[in-house]
Amino acid sequence: MQTSRVKILFIVFFLAHSCGLVPQHARAQSIASSLKGQNFNSITLEASLKPFRKNDKTYIRQVAREMFVQWHSLLRHTDTVSVMLWTSDGSEILDYKGTMKQPLEWAKYLGNPNTKYEVGSGPEELSIHERAYLYMENPPAFTYGDLNFIIQTLKEEGKKVTGKPILIGATFDPGPEFAKSEFKYKKHPEILGGSAMGHKSFVSCYSVLNADTESYAGFPKGIPANTPFGTFFGRQSEHFLRDLGYDFIWFSNGFGFGAEGWSATGATFTGKEFQQDRLSGLTAKINEFWQLFRKECPDFQIQTRGTNLSVGADLARDAVNLKQIYEGGFNMLPPPNSPWAALDGDFGLEMVGYMSRMSELPDHRFLFRYYTHDPWWLNSPWLDRYGREPHDIYLPMSVSRLDARGTIGIPTHLNFLTIDNSLGEMPTQVPDEVTPHILKARYDAPTAPGPLVWVYPFDEYHQWAYDDKERLPQVYYGDWFIRQAINNGLPLNTVISTTSFQAAIAGKPDLFKESTLLTIAPDAGSTLESALINFVQKGGKLIIFGPTDHCGPAFLEFINQKNDVPLEGEFNVSTSMSTDQLEEPYPAKINHRSLFNGGGVRSVLKDRQDSYTRLLAEMQQGTHRRDAAWIRNKPEWKGGKVAYVRGTNTSSFTGGRLLTPDTTKTYFEGSLLLRYLLPEFGLTHRIEKRDPSIKNPVLTVARSNNAFVFSGYNPNSTVRQHFRFEQGAPLLLGLETRLVEGHSSYTMPTAWNRECRVFVEQNDGIISFKELHSGQRGINKRYSVGGLKNATVRIYAEEQVSPSQFHAYGNASYPWKTGQVPFRRVSDHLGNYFVVEKITGELVVSW
Repeated sequence: MQTSRVKILFIVFFLAHSCGLVPQHARAQSIASSLKGQNFNSITLEASLKPFRKNDKTYIRQVAREMFVQWHSLLRHTDTVSVMLWTSDGSEILDYKGTMKQPLEWAKYLGNPNTKYEVGSGPEELSIHERAYLYMENPPAFTYGDLNFIIQTLKEEGKKVTGKPILIGATFDPGPEFAKSEFKYKKHPEILGGSAMGHKSFVSCYSVLNADTESYAGFPKGIPANTPFGTFFGRQSEHFLRDLGYDFIWFSNGFGFGAEGWSATGATFTGKEFQQDRLSGLTAKINEFWQLFRKECPDFQIQTRGTNLSVGADLARDAVNLKQIYEGGFNMLPPPNSPWAALDGDFGLEMVGYMSRMSELPDHRFLFRYYTHDPWWLNSPWLDRYGREPHDIYLPMSVSRLDARGTIGIPTHLNFLTIDNSLGEMPTQVPDEVTPHILKARYDAPTAPGPLVWVYPFDEYHQWAYDDKERLPQVYYGDWFIRQAINNGLPLNTVISTTSFQAAIAGKPDLFKESTLLTIAPDAGSTLESALINFVQKGGKLIIFGPTDHCGPAFLEFINQKNDVPLEGEFNVSTSMSTDQLEEPYPAKINHRSLFNGGGVRSVLKDRQDSYTRLLAEMQQGTHRRDAAWIRNKPEWKGGKVAYVRGTNTSSFTGGRLLTPDTTKTYFEGSLLLRYLLPEFGLTHRIEKRDPSIKNPVLTVARSNNAFVFSGYNPNSTVRQHFRFEQGAPLLLGLETRLVEGHSSYTMPTAWNRECRVFVEQNDGIISFKELHSGQRGINKRYSVGGLKNATVRIYAEEQVSPSQFHAYGNASYPWKTGQVPFRRVSDHLGNYFVVEKITGELVVSW
């Protein structure tokens, strides 16, 4: 009887499900459960209030529902959905008096409303950075009570559409961009410090307030003189977040991370000198802000935007001690990638900032943020700045971190800035076009270290900065050098901190057997020094860059180096390495500035007759010579090798926000030497272009389920790229390539993302690599490789594929009953793969 009842209930449920009577979210969740392993913890839809064009409850509810419906195909892949409201500029928190009837000043503008010109006034030629307009005629008026209704409605409608928990976040921006702020710019200008948008235009987190007799929610009797901003802001946030129904708060545009979030200079670096004597005091002030805020607002999660720069640069230029903030127990999420690559194309800076900040974390969580719309400045990056090209999706989403256990970490959170544009529109085109790329990048997410791994000195930088004023320029230099290297085609996508590296290889000695490590020179007698030497002597591959002034005799002997008198200025540079192919070659002159390179060039080979050392590049200044790059390997190292590159960051501060690279008409780009030596480690990425002024492509090579996933951004689509790995020429799925001296060659579009599972050893010819349909029971994947001439082919099948499941056919076709060719399963320093030798014509492989 019980069995029959269960059968009846099942039939009723099945019919209801088929007829659409089961809630949509329940069906979506049941289907999506197979994707659970790649689910995000949270996806955040950032939005302004502009879509709510009428202060009408029914209309507000309709708009709220549409927000979730538009992104539903992506939201099924998350455990929690959040909406982060760009209500105003954060002054709604500062101004809050504790009553729902209080009028709300909100971000109803195009442009900057905090200039000397009133909204909508001034000469016609003024830009929107000089004067603001209303985004529509007669925008609705809102109170704090209306905002409370919007928040509750978003939670209700979001739950109905997605079936998932809905969290709402508030935002605080330190600048003048989004709404009029009497508090910042008229009543309390003493809190302003940073100059990102004019002199003293941004709120400094460690500022102190003057007395104020006005009543506020957290200060009903007014603000006492000398109240720390952290105390005032924290108490106001506690009242505002709790009263309005928020779940977390977002610190925008570098707030909480120093005084200057966007510039290469800051409170401790003027562009001409580092002021190390100010470092400890300013760091203490930043940390005090976090403590004061948390004392007043103890429980709400803090999410952060961070700066446009990196850990080392922020520490050296603006006293930002990220290690101290991470370890403060502040219940915060770390800063994501900066959205500025969309504005200036500086993907090297975006990637360096992103990777350096994730090298260590408060816990395992970190987020990726994507710039779809801008609700203030009349641009929608997906549609205009990116031109609907997904390079700023595939490149940062190919990035991964490794923790102390050697476990791969990928973003747990995903944010969209924003789902509405400056006019309050929510064009469905954007989620419809962006979502497939986000999901493809997630399906291709790294599962193992990439071919090149950055061992980031997170702990060392935080120690060196305070211990020795001579080290501060070195802390600053390292990240800028890697920024330039990435911008010039260095394929870097994996990061691990120096501390985690030592723990990880102790537990997993073979973790990096397929990778080359890239890191700074270690301190004398440090555990890192012994770990790096031991790694190479056991067969590992290592590249060291930067000054070695503080290395010990053991490490200098290991890399066969001694330090001579430091030199700076202009040098002639020469190299024996294979270089890029240019019709007009790079200049042979390089400019090495001590201030931006951690000191002068001192590196020379200790023993020039050492048979295990090969000099690869040198720099000459008059009669003085310095050795710029070399490689060393000894037979007893079991295949291990170490390379040293002094590394010149050919940039300087000329004003503006960032360091300015030297003109390629006059100077050689110093970071190119790093990419040029990669063939010594079995990885060639060579560029073919007309002249040095054409920007180089940005590239990552990630490892995902045993595949090599290539992602790229081409600032100039006339550039041709040549690839060769130790395994052979990599073949990009779905494309043909002309082999040139054993290298595959491709001319790619602005943005691209391609899987590689096949490498070919063959000197020339045109090769194709295509996916075929299965057409056979038990076969999940089938690929064809055409144009082979007595070739050796290496196939990187998915990890779980055994020799009994793998098939290889030469010049055969459906139904695959004949034409099988012999293959071998190999597991060595190149990884786990199948190899087919001496094959001509077409090879079809399947599993």
